[in-house]
Amino acid sequence: MRLEAKENEADTVIDCGEVKVFVDPLSMPKLDGMSIDFVDSLEGSGFKFTNPNAVKSCACGSSFTTGDNGGAPKSCS
Repeated sequence: MRLEAKENEADTVIDCGEVKVFVDPLSMPKLDGMSIDFVDSLEGSGFKFTNPNAVKSCACGSSFTTGDNGGAPKSCS
């Protein structure tokens, strides 16, 4: 994940009000249904990702693996 100033031609754009999320075509199926939240707690602050497609993740929660069929793109709710 990184900040981008503008979308690439093949990106899916998810418009969430003041924030636009650009997702490349290879990543989109793996992120279907994912929710992202910003958490500020005693343990630290940062983004928290909840991905229903994850079949395996690391202990720190920073990376994950999905099955072969990650899902289809959906719009921001």
